[in-house]
Amino acid sequence: MGTLKIIHMSCALLALAGFTLRGVWMLADSPLLQRRWVKIAPHIIDTLLLGSALVLAVQMHLSPTQQPWLLAKILALVLYIGLGTVALKRGKTKTVRGVAWVAALMVFGYIMVVATIKSPWGYLALL
Repeated sequence: MGTLKIIHMSCALLALAGFTLRGVWMLADSPLLQRRWVKIAPHIIDTLLLGSALVLAVQMHLSPTQQPWLLAKILALVLYIGLGTVALKRGKTKTVRGVAWVAALMVFGYIMVVATIKSPWGYLALL
């Protein structure tokens, strides 16, 4: 496994861990959510994650128009970002934020499965 792929996968795991932790803190009304590093670190990790994904796609000559799993992963990423903003910022109630957080975690899981098995069917392909 190449160094770039290890960086990409490591950033994905860090992004998942960070989002999970921030969701727990949100549900607990923790003041830790307001710490400076908590607001900055996700942007750094996500930038490295996206940058490594783009470089990997170029190096491997992958195109979303020719690889349905990659298109599914990109579309799911957009959904994950939307749900994540509702979960951690835009949700009007804690219930809405909590539901969006769980949904975002499920979408993140889908993205990881799609990336692993290279099928847009995600979880269904495992049945």
